[in-house]
Amino acid sequence: MKKFTEKLLIIFVLIISLVSLIKIIYPFINDQDENIIYNSVQKINNSTTTDDFSFVVMGDNKNSISTFSKIIKDVNNDDSIKFIINTGDMVFDGNPIKYSFFIKQIKTLNKPFLPVCGNHDVADGGTDKYNMLFGPLYYSFNTKNSYFIVLNNSNEENIDLWQMKWLIKKLNESKKFDHTFIFMHVPIFDPRVKMENQPGHSMKNLNNAKKLMSILKSYKIDKIFFGHIHGYYKGNFEGIPYIVTGGGGAELVGSNKNHDFYHYIKVTVKNNDVTYDVHKLNSPDFNFIDRVGAFLWLYLYAFIAINYWAIIFALSTLLILIIYLKNIKSKNNK
Repeated sequence: MKKFTEKLLIIFVLIISLVSLIKIIYPFINDQDENIIYNSVQKINNSTTTDDFSFVVMGDNKNSISTFSKIIKDVNNDDSIKFIINTGDMVFDGNPIKYSFFIKQIKTLNKPFLPVCGNHDVADGGTDKYNMLFGPLYYSFNTKNSYFIVLNNSNEENIDLWQMKWLIKKLNESKKFDHTFIFMHVPIFDPRVKMENQPGHSMKNLNNAKKLMSILKSYKIDKIFFGHIHGYYKGNFEGIPYIVTGGGGAELVGSNKNHDFYHYIKVTVKNNDVTYDVHKLNSPDFNFIDRVGAFLWLYLYAFIAINYWAIIFALSTLLILIIYLKNIKSKNNK
């Protein structure tokens, strides 16, 4: 009876191990195109019936769970919100398992989702996975009286010349619309750093950043949204208004109550007016110990949730090995 029970246990553990292995391998072999950008734009145009609408901008969730889930819940419960734009660093790196976990998260959204490519999203060979899931690294679209331009500076260095030429074309197209919004992950300049001390946590190629600014200043732009810096900042670069929104769930390094908190931005377009409401979310207390504790828990929780099947596989394999070694020891003792 004991041997029969042991065999059943081994079979059960083997099944669990096999299921876990399949779950681990699947994200690496799944090459199905999701076309999220294209599908989302189609849904936005079908659902936005008036010039008055709202959308959410947030960024730098970086595979977080609790805070990003709260944002999703808020967006789902607000009927006035038509879509959500993420300013980048949606995942910690380009590992297919991490992307698979993120896609499961955004599939709980009942609104269209649009990405901005961040440096973490293309890290460790993530560019191909990003293209497969979302589509192009930069793109534009319009809905009603508003024009949206999404740029790619995920290299943290510059906007390449080909994209600059494309941007000028799109900015000229935007003149036909009442409002123009631009999105990119890395800020042109770091709002925490004096101009003479740039770059900070911003575009590293200052000449390229200045060239980009010279182009943007020639057009009417309602707002540029950035991520990359984990916090909230607003102001203007040489007259161009910006918002840094990087409080989507990744670690908060600073302790400034005016900037270093989890949040998202609700943008409301109403005729000729645009309002930007900051929705603050629960954040760790503004002291070193709480921030470090929250940082450690954030990544431990995410690691367990994302690598759940890998952990199950490791434990089941270990259990099989223990049973095997136990049987060998038992035979040797006879």
